[in-house]
Amino acid sequence: MVVSASRPPALKPPVSAADLEHRSLRGGEFWRAIPAYSSIDEPTFLNHIWQGQHSVKTPDELLATITGLVPDAFIEDVRAGFARAPMAVRLSPYVIASINWQQPEQDPIRRQFLPLGSTLEQDHPMLTLDSLHEQQDAPVPGLTHRYHDKALFLPLNTCPVYCRFCTRSYAIGSDTAIVDKVDLHPDRERWQAAFDYIASRPELEDIVISGGDAYQLPPKHITTIGEALLGIEHVRRLRFATKGLAVMPSKILTDSAWVDAISGVVAHGRSLNKDVVIHTHFNHPNEISEITQKAANVLFQRGITIRNQTVLIRGVNDTEATMLLLVRRLSYLNIHPYYVYMHDLVRGVEDLRTSLAQAQELEQAIRGATAGFNTPMFVCDAPGGGGKRDVHGYAYYDRENGISVFRAPSVKPGQLFCYFDPLAGLSAAAQARWQDPTERAAMIVAALHQAGGELQGGPSIK
Repeated sequence: MVVSASRPPALKPPVSAADLEHRSLRGGEFWRAIPAYSSIDEPTFLNHIWQGQHSVKTPDELLATITGLVPDAFIEDVRAGFARAPMAVRLSPYVIASINWQQPEQDPIRRQFLPLGSTLEQDHPMLTLDSLHEQQDAPVPGLTHRYHDKALFLPLNTCPVYCRFCTRSYAIGSDTAIVDKVDLHPDRERWQAAFDYIASRPELEDIVISGGDAYQLPPKHITTIGEALLGIEHVRRLRFATKGLAVMPSKILTDSAWVDAISGVVAHGRSLNKDVVIHTHFNHPNEISEITQKAANVLFQRGITIRNQTVLIRGVNDTEATMLLLVRRLSYLNIHPYYVYMHDLVRGVEDLRTSLAQAQELEQAIRGATAGFNTPMFVCDAPGGGGKRDVHGYAYYDRENGISVFRAPSVKPGQLFCYFDPLAGLSAAAQARWQDPTERAAMIVAALHQAGGELQGGPSIK
Protein backbone atom coordinates (compact mmCIF):
# COMPACT_ATOMS: atom_id res chain seq x y z
CA MET A 1 0.00 0.00 0.00
CA VAL A 2 1.31 3.45 -0.92
CA VAL A 3 0.84 6.22 1.61
CA SER A 4 0.21 9.68 0.21
CA ALA A 5 3.01 12.14 0.97
CA SER A 6 0.42 14.76 1.85
CA ARG A 7 -1.12 12.65 4.63
CA PRO A 8 -0.27 14.11 8.07
CA PRO A 9 1.61 11.84 10.50
CA ALA A 10 -0.51 10.09 13.13
CA LEU A 11 0.76 11.84 16.22
CA LYS A 12 -0.72 11.30 19.64
CA PRO A 13 -1.61 14.40 21.67
CA PRO A 14 0.84 15.48 24.38
CA VAL A 15 0.70 13.23 27.44
CA SER A 16 -1.16 14.63 30.44
CA ALA A 17 0.11 14.71 34.01
CA ALA A 18 -2.62 12.24 34.94
CA ASP A 19 -1.19 9.72 32.50
CA LEU A 20 2.10 9.78 34.43
CA GLU A 21 0.58 9.76 37.90
CA HIS A 22 1.70 6.16 38.44
CA ARG A 23 5.30 7.38 38.74
CA SER A 24 4.50 9.70 41.65
CA LEU A 25 5.05 7.65 44.79
CA ARG A 26 4.44 8.80 48.35
CA GLY A 27 7.76 9.62 49.99
CA GLY A 28 9.22 11.35 52.99
CA GLU A 29 8.50 10.51 56.61
CA PHE A 30 4.74 10.36 56.06
CA TRP A 31 4.23 8.24 59.18
CA ARG A 32 5.03 11.21 61.45
CA ALA A 33 1.49 12.50 60.81
CA ILE A 34 0.30 9.71 63.14
CA PRO A 35 0.53 10.91 66.78
CA ALA A 36 2.02 7.65 68.03
CA TYR A 37 4.72 7.77 65.33
CA SER A 38 5.48 11.50 65.35
CA SER A 39 8.91 11.02 66.93
CA ILE A 40 9.85 7.82 65.08
CA ASP A 41 12.88 8.19 62.85
CA GLU A 42 13.28 6.43 59.51
CA PRO A 43 15.58 3.57 60.63
CA THR A 44 13.16 2.69 63.42
CA PHE A 45 10.04 2.87 61.24
CA LEU A 46 11.62 0.72 58.56
CA ASN A 47 12.71 -1.98 60.99
CA HIS A 48 10.57 -5.08 60.49
CA ILE A 49 10.82 -6.07 64.14
CA TRP A 50 9.53 -2.66 65.25
CA GLN A 51 6.73 -2.92 62.66
CA GLY A 52 5.65 -6.28 64.05
CA GLN A 53 5.89 -5.24 67.69
CA HIS A 54 3.80 -2.11 67.09
CA SER A 55 1.12 -3.69 64.93
CA VAL A 56 -2.37 -2.87 66.21
CA LYS A 57 -4.39 -5.90 67.34
CA THR A 58 -7.39 -4.41 69.16
CA PRO A 59 -9.66 -1.37 68.81
CA ASP A 60 -8.14 -0.05 72.05
CA GLU A 61 -4.64 -0.20 70.55
CA LEU A 62 -5.94 1.53 67.45
CA LEU A 63 -7.47 4.29 69.58
CA ALA A 64 -4.17 4.80 71.40
CA THR A 65 -2.36 5.03 68.06
CA ILE A 66 -4.62 7.56 66.32
CA THR A 67 -5.86 9.58 69.30
CA GLY A 68 -6.66 13.09 68.15
CA LEU A 69 -7.12 12.11 64.51
CA VAL A 70 -10.66 10.72 64.69
CA PRO A 71 -13.65 11.26 66.99
CA ASP A 72 -14.53 8.66 69.62
CA ALA A 73 -17.65 7.82 67.60
CA PHE A 74 -15.45 6.43 64.82
CA ILE A 75 -13.68 4.05 67.20
CA GLU A 76 -17.02 2.88 68.57
CA ASP A 77 -18.11 2.26 64.99
CA VAL A 78 -14.98 0.11 64.52
CA ARG A 79 -15.77 -1.81 67.72
CA ALA A 80 -19.27 -2.50 66.43
CA GLY A 81 -17.79 -3.68 63.13
CA PHE A 82 -15.38 -6.14 64.72
CA ALA A 83 -18.14 -7.57 66.89
CA ARG A 84 -19.68 -8.84 63.64
CA ALA A 85 -16.47 -9.61 61.71
CA PRO A 86 -15.09 -13.06 60.84
CA MET A 87 -11.51 -11.74 60.96
CA ALA A 88 -9.47 -10.45 63.89
CA VAL A 89 -7.74 -7.08 63.66
CA ARG A 90 -4.03 -6.72 62.89
CA LEU A 91 -2.60 -3.62 61.23
CA SER A 92 1.05 -2.76 60.71
CA PRO A 93 2.24 0.80 61.37
CA TYR A 94 2.91 1.11 57.63
CA VAL A 95 -0.76 0.43 56.86
CA ILE A 96 -1.96 2.76 59.61
CA ALA A 97 0.27 5.54 58.26
CA SER A 98 -1.08 4.94 54.73
CA ILE A 99 -4.71 5.64 55.73
CA ASN A 100 -6.18 9.12 55.27
CA TRP A 101 -7.44 9.70 58.80
CA GLN A 102 -9.03 13.00 57.77
CA GLN A 103 -11.61 10.97 55.83
CA PRO A 104 -11.33 7.44 57.21
CA GLU A 105 -14.87 6.43 56.30
CA GLN A 106 -14.07 6.75 52.56
CA ASP A 107 -10.42 5.68 52.69
CA PRO A 108 -9.77 2.63 50.46
CA ILE A 109 -7.10 1.17 52.74
CA ARG A 110 -9.21 1.52 55.88
CA ARG A 111 -12.07 -0.27 54.11
CA GLN A 112 -9.90 -3.34 53.60
CA PHE A 113 -8.92 -3.81 57.24
CA LEU A 114 -11.26 -1.97 59.62
CA PRO A 115 -14.99 -2.75 59.43
CA LEU A 116 -17.48 -0.09 60.47
CA GLY A 117 -20.67 -1.34 62.07
CA SER A 118 -22.59 1.50 60.42
CA THR A 119 -21.67 0.40 56.88
CA LEU A 120 -21.98 -3.39 57.14
CA GLU A 121 -24.67 -4.93 54.97
CA GLN A 122 -26.84 -7.97 55.41
CA ASP A 123 -25.06 -11.06 54.12
CA HIS A 124 -26.29 -12.59 50.91
CA PRO A 125 -27.99 -15.86 51.97
CA MET A 126 -25.55 -17.88 49.83
CA LEU A 127 -22.38 -16.70 51.63
CA THR A 128 -20.24 -19.20 53.58
CA LEU A 129 -16.91 -19.24 55.43
CA ASP A 130 -15.15 -21.59 52.97
CA SER A 131 -16.87 -20.75 49.72
CA LEU A 132 -14.06 -22.23 47.61
CA HIS A 133 -14.28 -25.61 49.36
CA GLU A 134 -10.55 -25.61 50.11
CA GLN A 135 -11.08 -28.00 53.01
CA GLN A 136 -13.23 -30.37 50.94
CA ASP A 137 -10.50 -30.52 48.29
CA ALA A 138 -7.76 -31.21 50.89
CA PRO A 139 -6.37 -34.79 50.83
CA VAL A 140 -4.30 -33.95 53.94
CA PRO A 141 -4.76 -30.99 56.33
CA GLY A 142 -3.44 -27.74 54.89
CA LEU A 143 -3.00 -28.97 51.32
CA THR A 144 -5.63 -28.30 48.65
CA HIS A 145 -5.35 -30.31 45.42
CA ARG A 146 -7.96 -29.00 43.00
CA TYR A 147 -6.22 -28.37 39.69
CA HIS A 148 -4.65 -31.33 37.91
CA ASP A 149 -1.02 -30.20 38.19
CA LYS A 150 -1.15 -27.61 41.02
CA ALA A 151 -1.59 -27.76 44.78
CA LEU A 152 -1.98 -25.11 47.47
CA PHE A 153 0.14 -25.64 50.59
CA LEU A 154 -0.89 -23.79 53.77
CA PRO A 155 2.01 -24.14 56.25
CA LEU A 156 0.75 -21.56 58.77
CA ASN A 157 -2.28 -19.52 59.82
CA THR A 158 -0.90 -16.04 60.51
CA CYS A 159 -0.28 -12.92 58.40
CA PRO A 160 1.43 -9.56 58.94
CA VAL A 161 -2.06 -8.01 58.68
CA TYR A 162 -5.57 -9.44 58.59
CA CYS A 163 -7.76 -8.47 55.65
CA ARG A 164 -11.48 -8.20 56.29
CA PHE A 165 -12.26 -10.08 53.08
CA CYS A 166 -9.92 -13.04 53.59
CA THR A 167 -11.09 -16.12 51.72
CA ARG A 168 -9.60 -18.22 54.53
CA SER A 169 -11.44 -16.52 57.37
CA TYR A 170 -12.30 -20.07 58.42
CA ALA A 171 -8.68 -20.60 59.55
CA ILE A 172 -6.56 -17.45 59.48
CA GLY A 173 -5.87 -15.47 62.65
CA SER A 174 -7.32 -15.95 66.09
CA ASP A 175 -10.91 -16.89 66.90
CA THR A 176 -13.43 -14.07 66.72
CA ALA A 177 -16.83 -13.48 68.29
CA ILE A 178 -18.50 -15.36 65.42
CA VAL A 179 -15.86 -17.84 64.14
CA ASP A 180 -13.87 -20.65 65.80
CA LYS A 181 -10.94 -21.12 63.43
CA VAL A 182 -9.65 -24.35 61.88
CA ASP A 183 -6.18 -25.11 63.25
CA LEU A 184 -3.41 -24.62 60.66
CA HIS A 185 -0.57 -23.63 62.99
CA PRO A 186 2.97 -24.57 61.86
CA ASP A 187 3.52 -28.28 62.44
CA ARG A 188 6.40 -30.33 60.99
CA GLU A 189 4.36 -33.56 60.98
CA ARG A 190 1.54 -31.86 59.09
CA TRP A 191 4.06 -30.38 56.66
CA GLN A 192 5.66 -33.79 56.08
CA ALA A 193 2.27 -35.30 55.32
CA ALA A 194 1.81 -32.61 52.66
CA PHE A 195 5.29 -33.25 51.20
CA ASP A 196 4.61 -37.00 51.14
CA TYR A 197 1.32 -36.49 49.32
CA ILE A 198 2.93 -34.17 46.75
CA ALA A 199 5.73 -36.71 46.20
CA SER A 200 3.11 -39.44 45.65
CA ARG A 201 1.33 -37.49 42.89
CA PRO A 202 3.57 -37.31 39.80
CA GLU A 203 1.15 -34.93 38.04
CA LEU A 204 1.85 -32.13 40.57
CA GLU A 205 4.30 -29.66 39.04
CA ASP A 206 3.18 -26.34 40.57
CA ILE A 207 2.99 -25.66 44.34
CA VAL A 208 1.73 -22.44 45.93
CA ILE A 209 3.06 -21.80 49.45
CA SER A 210 0.58 -19.52 51.14
CA GLY A 211 -1.21 -19.68 54.47
CA GLY A 212 -1.40 -17.41 56.25
CA ASP A 213 1.45 -15.59 54.69
CA ALA A 214 4.98 -16.62 53.72
CA TYR A 215 6.18 -13.32 55.25
CA GLN A 216 5.51 -14.89 58.66
CA LEU A 217 7.69 -17.93 58.02
CA PRO A 218 11.11 -17.69 59.70
CA PRO A 219 14.03 -17.91 57.24
CA LYS A 220 14.85 -21.49 58.29
CA HIS A 221 11.27 -22.52 57.46
CA ILE A 222 11.45 -20.80 54.06
CA THR A 223 14.55 -22.89 53.36
CA THR A 224 13.07 -26.10 54.79
CA ILE A 225 9.88 -25.85 52.75
CA GLY A 226 11.61 -24.66 49.60
CA GLU A 227 14.26 -27.36 49.65
CA ALA A 228 11.77 -30.11 50.47
CA LEU A 229 9.57 -29.18 47.51
CA LEU A 230 12.46 -28.60 45.10
CA GLY A 231 13.73 -32.04 46.10
CA ILE A 232 10.63 -33.65 44.62
CA GLU A 233 11.64 -34.42 41.05
CA HIS A 234 8.33 -33.72 39.34
CA VAL A 235 7.76 -30.35 41.09
CA ARG A 236 8.77 -27.65 38.58
CA ARG A 237 7.37 -24.41 39.99
CA LEU A 238 7.06 -22.84 43.44
CA ARG A 239 5.16 -19.66 44.32
CA PHE A 240 5.67 -18.05 47.73
CA ALA A 241 2.52 -16.00 48.38
CA THR A 242 2.70 -12.91 50.59
CA LYS A 243 0.82 -9.67 51.09
CA GLY A 244 3.90 -8.38 52.88
CA LEU A 245 5.10 -6.11 50.09
CA ALA A 246 1.83 -4.18 50.33
CA VAL A 247 1.62 -3.91 54.12
CA MET A 248 5.17 -4.09 55.45
CA PRO A 249 7.57 -3.53 52.54
CA SER A 250 10.42 -2.48 54.84
CA LYS A 251 10.92 -6.13 55.88
CA ILE A 252 12.62 -6.63 52.52
CA LEU A 253 14.99 -3.78 53.43
CA THR A 254 15.79 -4.82 57.01
CA ASP A 255 15.28 -8.59 57.32
CA SER A 256 18.31 -9.74 55.34
CA ALA A 257 18.00 -13.31 56.64
CA TRP A 258 14.48 -13.69 55.20
CA VAL A 259 15.48 -12.17 51.85
CA ASP A 260 18.58 -14.37 51.73
CA ALA A 261 16.45 -17.45 52.42
CA ILE A 262 14.04 -16.65 49.59
CA SER A 263 16.94 -15.79 47.30
CA GLY A 264 18.64 -19.07 48.18
CA VAL A 265 15.56 -21.10 47.25
CA VAL A 266 15.20 -19.12 44.00
CA ALA A 267 18.87 -19.72 43.12
CA HIS A 268 18.66 -23.42 43.97
CA GLY A 269 15.54 -23.73 41.88
CA ARG A 270 17.22 -22.05 38.95
CA SER A 271 20.19 -24.44 39.25
CA LEU A 272 17.68 -27.26 38.86
CA ASN A 273 15.90 -25.46 35.99
CA LYS A 274 12.90 -24.91 38.26
CA ASP A 275 10.99 -21.66 38.64
CA VAL A 276 10.56 -20.03 42.07
CA VAL A 277 8.68 -16.72 42.26
CA ILE A 278 6.85 -14.44 44.70
CA HIS A 279 3.13 -13.70 44.40
CA THR A 280 1.93 -10.64 46.24
CA HIS A 281 -1.32 -8.74 46.81
CA PHE A 282 -1.85 -5.01 46.21
CA ASN A 283 -5.40 -3.70 45.93
CA HIS A 284 -4.98 0.08 45.71
CA PRO A 285 -2.30 2.45 44.37
CA ASN A 286 -2.10 4.23 47.75
CA GLU A 287 -0.51 1.08 49.18
CA ILE A 288 2.56 1.76 47.02
CA SER A 289 5.22 4.16 48.29
CA GLU A 290 8.89 4.87 47.75
CA ILE A 291 9.52 2.24 50.45
CA THR A 292 7.67 -0.27 48.28
CA GLN A 293 9.78 0.67 45.29
CA LYS A 294 13.03 0.17 47.23
CA ALA A 295 11.82 -3.23 48.41
CA ALA A 296 10.72 -4.30 44.92
CA ASN A 297 14.10 -3.20 43.57
CA VAL A 298 15.93 -5.42 46.08
CA LEU A 299 14.02 -8.46 44.87
CA PHE A 300 14.31 -7.46 41.21
CA GLN A 301 18.07 -7.05 41.49
CA ARG A 302 18.25 -10.57 42.89
CA GLY A 303 16.44 -11.85 39.84
CA ILE A 304 13.20 -12.68 41.65
CA THR A 305 9.98 -12.45 39.64
CA ILE A 306 7.04 -10.81 41.45
CA ARG A 307 3.44 -11.18 40.31
CA ASN A 308 0.42 -9.46 41.84
CA GLN A 309 -3.08 -10.75 42.56
CA THR A 310 -5.72 -8.10 43.29
CA VAL A 311 -9.18 -8.58 44.78
CA LEU A 312 -11.92 -6.43 43.22
CA ILE A 313 -13.43 -4.53 46.17
CA ARG A 314 -16.30 -2.07 46.23
CA GLY A 315 -15.16 1.39 47.29
CA VAL A 316 -11.49 0.40 46.94
CA ASN A 317 -10.61 -0.33 43.31
CA ASP A 318 -13.92 -0.65 41.46
CA THR A 319 -13.41 2.34 39.15
CA GLU A 320 -11.56 2.43 35.85
CA ALA A 321 -9.25 5.25 36.99
CA THR A 322 -8.19 3.49 40.20
CA MET A 323 -7.66 0.08 38.61
CA LEU A 324 -5.66 1.53 35.73
CA LEU A 325 -3.47 3.54 38.13
CA LEU A 326 -2.86 0.40 40.20
CA VAL A 327 -1.92 -1.66 37.14
CA ARG A 328 0.46 1.00 35.83
CA ARG A 329 2.04 1.66 39.21
CA LEU A 330 2.70 -2.03 39.78
CA SER A 331 4.17 -2.36 36.30
CA TYR A 332 6.42 0.64 36.99
CA LEU A 333 7.88 -1.30 39.93
CA ASN A 334 8.40 -4.46 37.81
CA ILE A 335 5.55 -6.21 39.64
CA HIS A 336 3.45 -7.98 37.04
CA PRO A 337 -0.35 -7.63 37.44
CA TYR A 338 -1.51 -11.23 37.17
CA TYR A 339 -5.10 -11.63 38.39
CA VAL A 340 -8.01 -9.48 39.50
CA TYR A 341 -10.35 -11.70 41.48
CA MET A 342 -14.04 -11.33 42.03
CA HIS A 343 -14.58 -11.01 45.77
CA ASP A 344 -15.14 -14.48 47.23
CA LEU A 345 -18.51 -15.34 48.74
CA VAL A 346 -17.34 -15.09 52.37
CA ARG A 347 -19.52 -13.96 55.23
CA GLY A 348 -19.33 -10.60 56.97
CA VAL A 349 -18.10 -8.47 54.05
CA GLU A 350 -21.12 -8.06 51.78
CA ASP A 351 -20.39 -4.31 51.74
CA LEU A 352 -17.14 -4.99 49.83
CA ARG A 353 -18.49 -7.12 46.99
CA THR A 354 -19.17 -6.06 43.40
CA SER A 355 -21.22 -7.62 40.62
CA LEU A 356 -19.84 -9.78 37.82
CA ALA A 357 -21.02 -7.11 35.36
CA GLN A 358 -18.80 -4.52 37.04
CA ALA A 359 -15.80 -6.80 36.69
CA GLN A 360 -16.55 -7.30 33.00
CA GLU A 361 -16.76 -3.53 32.41
CA LEU A 362 -13.46 -2.93 34.21
CA GLU A 363 -11.70 -5.68 32.27
CA GLN A 364 -12.79 -4.14 28.98
CA ALA A 365 -11.60 -0.71 30.11
CA ILE A 366 -8.18 -1.94 31.25
CA ARG A 367 -7.38 -4.22 28.32
CA GLY A 368 -5.28 -2.36 25.77
CA ALA A 369 -4.29 0.39 28.21
CA THR A 370 -0.86 -1.16 28.77
CA ALA A 371 1.25 -4.07 27.56
CA GLY A 372 -0.50 -7.43 27.44
CA PHE A 373 1.90 -9.11 29.87
CA ASN A 374 1.09 -6.35 32.40
CA THR A 375 -2.66 -6.65 31.89
CA PRO A 376 -4.32 -8.75 34.60
CA MET A 377 -6.92 -11.41 33.88
CA PHE A 378 -10.22 -10.74 35.64
CA VAL A 379 -11.46 -14.00 37.13
CA CYS A 380 -14.16 -15.48 39.30
CA ASP A 381 -12.84 -18.21 41.60
CA ALA A 382 -15.91 -20.37 41.23
CA PRO A 383 -17.60 -21.14 44.56
CA GLY A 384 -17.57 -24.83 45.36
CA GLY A 385 -14.08 -25.48 44.00
CA GLY A 386 -14.53 -24.85 40.30
CA GLY A 387 -11.34 -22.84 40.13
CA LYS A 388 -10.61 -19.59 38.33
CA ARG A 389 -12.94 -18.76 35.45
CA ASP A 390 -12.72 -15.76 33.12
CA VAL A 391 -15.41 -13.24 34.11
CA HIS A 392 -16.64 -13.28 30.51
CA GLY A 393 -16.74 -17.08 30.41
CA TYR A 394 -20.01 -17.80 32.18
CA ALA A 395 -22.48 -20.37 30.85
CA TYR A 396 -25.42 -18.18 31.88
CA TYR A 397 -25.88 -14.83 33.66
CA ASP A 398 -29.20 -13.76 35.19
CA ARG A 399 -28.47 -10.07 35.80
CA GLU A 400 -31.87 -9.32 37.30
CA ASN A 401 -31.34 -11.75 40.17
CA GLY A 402 -27.54 -11.61 40.17
CA ILE A 403 -26.81 -15.27 39.42
CA SER A 404 -23.96 -16.30 37.14
CA VAL A 405 -23.28 -19.94 36.29
CA PHE A 406 -19.86 -21.30 35.32
CA ARG A 407 -18.53 -24.57 33.99
CA ALA A 408 -15.08 -25.92 34.91
CA PRO A 409 -14.48 -28.79 32.47
CA SER A 410 -10.73 -29.02 33.14
CA VAL A 411 -11.18 -28.93 36.94
CA LYS A 412 -14.47 -30.64 37.76
CA PRO A 413 -16.07 -31.78 34.50
CA GLY A 414 -19.83 -32.05 34.35
CA GLN A 415 -20.41 -29.71 37.29
CA LEU A 416 -21.90 -26.21 37.42
CA PHE A 417 -20.89 -23.47 39.83
CA CYS A 418 -22.84 -20.35 40.82
CA TYR A 419 -21.60 -16.89 41.77
CA PHE A 420 -24.04 -14.42 43.31
CA ASP A 421 -23.93 -10.63 42.91
CA PRO A 422 -24.31 -8.53 46.08
CA LEU A 423 -27.86 -7.84 47.18
CA ALA A 424 -27.37 -4.06 47.31
CA GLY A 425 -27.00 -3.84 43.53
CA LEU A 426 -30.22 -5.71 42.80
CA SER A 427 -33.73 -4.33 42.46
CA ALA A 428 -35.98 -4.25 45.50
CA ALA A 429 -38.06 -7.06 44.01
CA ALA A 430 -35.00 -9.25 43.47
CA GLN A 431 -33.78 -8.59 47.01
CA ALA A 432 -37.16 -9.66 48.34
CA ARG A 433 -37.00 -12.88 46.32
CA TRP A 434 -33.67 -13.76 47.90
CA GLN A 435 -35.23 -13.55 51.36
CA ASP A 436 -37.78 -16.24 50.48
CA PRO A 437 -36.16 -19.71 50.61
CA THR A 438 -38.64 -21.14 48.09
CA GLU A 439 -38.12 -18.36 45.55
CA ARG A 440 -34.37 -18.48 46.19
CA ALA A 441 -34.21 -22.14 45.25
CA ALA A 442 -36.41 -21.59 42.20
CA MET A 443 -34.18 -18.76 40.92
CA ILE A 444 -31.05 -20.88 41.21
CA VAL A 445 -32.65 -23.93 39.61
CA ALA A 446 -33.91 -21.77 36.74
CA ALA A 447 -30.42 -20.32 36.16
CA LEU A 448 -28.91 -23.79 36.20
CA HIS A 449 -31.51 -24.99 33.73
CA GLN A 450 -30.66 -22.11 31.40
CA ALA A 451 -26.99 -23.12 31.68
CA GLY A 452 -27.95 -26.67 30.76
CA GLY A 453 -27.49 -28.62 33.98
CA GLU A 454 -27.89 -28.97 37.72
CA LEU A 455 -25.86 -27.62 40.63
CA GLN A 456 -23.19 -30.09 41.77
CA GLY A 457 -20.64 -27.68 43.23
CA GLY A 458 -20.97 -24.68 45.50
CA PRO A 459 -23.24 -23.92 48.43
CA SER A 460 -26.54 -25.61 49.16
CA ILE A 461 -29.63 -23.88 47.81
CA LYS A 462 -31.68 -24.46 50.95
